[in-house]
Amino acid sequence: MRLDDWFLEASERGNPHATVRPWSEGNRVEVLVHGAAYFARLHDELCAMAPGDWIHFTDWRGDPDQRLTDDPRSAIARVLAGLAERGVHVRGLVWRSHPDQAHFSEQENLHLVETINDAGGEVLLDERVVRAGSHHQKLFVIRHAGRHDDDVAFVGGIDLCHGRRDDHRHVGDPQPIELEGDYGPHPAWHDAQLEVHGPAVGDLARTFRERWEDPTPIDHRNPLRRWLRRRASEPSSPDPLPPPPPDPAPAGPHAVQVLRTYPARRPRYPFAPDGERSIAHAYFKAFRRARRLIYVEDQYLWSSDAAEALVDALERAPELRIVAVVPRHPDRDGALTGPPYRIAQNEAMERVEAAGGDRVMVLDLEAESGRPVYVHAKVCIIDDVWMIVGSDNLNRRSWTNDSELSCAVLDSTLDEREPRDPAGLGDHARRLPRDTRLRLWCEHLGRDDEKVEDLLDPVEGAEVLRRSAQDLADWDAKGRSGARPSGRVRIHRAEPVPTWAQVWARPLYRTLVDPDGRPWRLRRRGEY
Repeated sequence: MRLDDWFLEASERGNPHATVRPWSEGNRVEVLVHGAAYFARLHDELCAMAPGDWIHFTDWRGDPDQRLTDDPRSAIARVLAGLAERGVHVRGLVWRSHPDQAHFSEQENLHLVETINDAGGEVLLDERVVRAGSHHQKLFVIRHAGRHDDDVAFVGGIDLCHGRRDDHRHVGDPQPIELEGDYGPHPAWHDAQLEVHGPAVGDLARTFRERWEDPTPIDHRNPLRRWLRRRASEPSSPDPLPPPPPDPAPAGPHAVQVLRTYPARRPRYPFAPDGERSIAHAYFKAFRRARRLIYVEDQYLWSSDAAEALVDALERAPELRIVAVVPRHPDRDGALTGPPYRIAQNEAMERVEAAGGDRVMVLDLEAESGRPVYVHAKVCIIDDVWMIVGSDNLNRRSWTNDSELSCAVLDSTLDEREPRDPAGLGDHARRLPRDTRLRLWCEHLGRDDEKVEDLLDPVEGAEVLRRSAQDLADWDAKGRSGARPSGRVRIHRAEPVPTWAQVWARPLYRTLVDPDGRPWRLRRRGEY
């Protein structure tokens, strides 16, 4: 297998100004499923830092009191402020966001930044985005003075905020976040993050540096932003970062491609003058190579362009199966908020299901409590070869309009279990993506991680998921009498949007929910 069969070459990224490499080899990547696992690992790494070390982080939402463990002293603001007081260089970029009254997190992000900056750190409320855009990257880079091979990065879909610290039991975060629908007072939350060791840490650090060194003023002559900057003890311009340290030495068998989204904005990003859509390009390329299975866990899955790419894949490969796991309800599912969130997802799913028939299966998750699990993960695995985890969703906003950060991974370690080459292209199944898929499917089936024999073949495994979903549906139909069947998967039944609501929901979807951040010339041509 050639890496460029799956990875984007430099010319395919669409942004010659990016400072990250096309990809790096020799990395060690671990998949951290659920916020509890990620927060515990992050806490361990932060507690091991010493004066002179560096932290670079980005976030969409940060709640200062969110605990990384059960210990009250592990609140994220307290930990980062304590490190800053002890001489660790804490630098961060947090989206300024919008007020809580609009279901955003301006106040929480402000308090997080205030606490860290008052302790000697430097965190910026970064609103250098397009209209209706956000900074959605979730990144932690930890660099050790004189111990560069111990450097580590965490990247994925998990924010530093309430609701995320759930685990495989799906009883919810003790510090819950309110969701609409029937998620309950402690919504169960499914998510994923990558832990990265090796040279790719340098590319993730360069991604942070690009944004940090953007000369566009933080407040951009906006009185409200100037007031927020003073309130958060922000400098008028960020202090320069020192020269980058050497990349960590090779640490494992994984090749990593760092992928991003940036919109085309004015003033231009120096590192992406026409924006960057390498995440979208990576999906398009990987979908074209899919032959047996595209497995997706996604918060939204409502891009018409993603749907068409999946339809093309189904038509190209007659043996291809698509399995998608999505939330049962949007996080905003009120009378006015729900229809704009549901309308495009319904249309995208109908298009894909019409093309693939029973080769397409869309699922949602239900905890043993009977309440749905909110799926916030952004994971895609193709043919047990290529895998991507990050902050992006399969929608136009994530592929064009918001800043996003994801990592595609190829493992040089062959998986010798049958089928050894599911796609039949000679790529051979690889250990990390297959193990990740099996781990996720075992959790969704409510079984031990070791019971994978009937899941190894992607097509046979998909049928196991289908039967499990049917068992739960049959139990429901019988009035839930008797023991509940094991498993959490349910066939996803999209709630239709009434015709009268489509009139106003569709323009709201296009302008506010899922805007297009591409340059106008690309929009006109329908290109990325």
